[in-house]
Amino acid sequence: MSENNKKVLILSCGTGGGHNTAAKAIQEELLSKNIQADFKEYLEIIDSKLKDEINNLYIKSTNKNGKIFKNVYNLGKIYEKTNLKSPVYFLNSLSKEKLYNYIQNNQYQFVITTHLFAAQALTAIKKEHPIHFMQVATDYVSIPFWEETEPDYFIIPSKELEENFLEKGIKKETLLPFGIPVKKQFRNSYNKEEMKKELNLDVTKKYILILNGSMGFGNVKEIAQKLLENIEDVTLIISCGNNDKLLKTLNKEYKGNERLIALSYTNELGKYMASSDIILSKPGGLTTTEVTTMRKPLIHIMPIPGCENDNANFFADRKMSLKCDNINQVIENTKTLLENVELQEEIIENQKKYITKDTCEKIAEIVIKELDRG
Repeated sequence: MSENNKKVLILSCGTGGGHNTAAKAIQEELLSKNIQADFKEYLEIIDSKLKDEINNLYIKSTNKNGKIFKNVYNLGKIYEKTNLKSPVYFLNSLSKEKLYNYIQNNQYQFVITTHLFAAQALTAIKKEHPIHFMQVATDYVSIPFWEETEPDYFIIPSKELEENFLEKGIKKETLLPFGIPVKKQFRNSYNKEEMKKELNLDVTKKYILILNGSMGFGNVKEIAQKLLENIEDVTLIISCGNNDKLLKTLNKEYKGNERLIALSYTNELGKYMASSDIILSKPGGLTTTEVTTMRKPLIHIMPIPGCENDNANFFADRKMSLKCDNINQVIENTKTLLENVELQEEIIENQKKYITKDTCEKIAEIVIKELDRG
């Protein structure tokens, strides 16, 4: 098979930005190796109106400290114990013919998914048609219903999590503890002073970068206010993601205040990370992996209940981050980390121990092997 005939479909869902970002990191790597890799939102193939409805439902579920999301997630964990096929699997299996026809009509030889929904539909296809696919977990825990999928390869975030996935019934022979894929900008090495100059930041100042995910969730306003009140001689850079409302509010309330910089969605987040002394982040699996791949002192701020708690615990237990459950802890941990260089170095050394930088390369090797097999 010639290089130009190698076609890979990468599927994701927009329920949180991490799934799409991981998918695009894989796409970036495959394209760099001259493999045609097309990214597509799974629900866009099935029903574009349904896609928007489900994505909006997800966003609403994370409002008010994520109470709805927590309840749904816990329901999933309870249902998991029944060993019955979930309603989620049933709904996604209804899409199998539409997805299979799309794959066949576009002549894809291999499929990768970073989301459970597409993995369930691909599993339903696999029961009737010869198809090969890889799925990628983007949280540091086996979420409910992964056990309903039957991929050829299952990329999980860490060898430390193998037991967690195995006890859920995942087949050991499919598990590959390669890590979570992140884009090249987070795998690069940067000079902090050079990055500050490039971003028009003051090389003499200390910067705290606050990340709240692509949607800009959380009580960032209150956190920012308390940090500015309690910690002197630092400037906050707040990444608002796609949350235009938060961006406008911060720009209005802190107009003329040189100690707070509000960022809209940016493709240069890696450079802002490199320029920062410490980073505060919600514990999404993808964002956390980006930060720790950059080897930056990290504080996890209030997780959305569910898998984000597991993410925060995974990193805090291995001393790769400091975990906060309330704003007082955010202030105290931020003060401590700013003042304690030894603690910063310990966190970075543990990140090097547990978080690899070669996930995308390893995934690409598997994909190339599958494509060569034909």
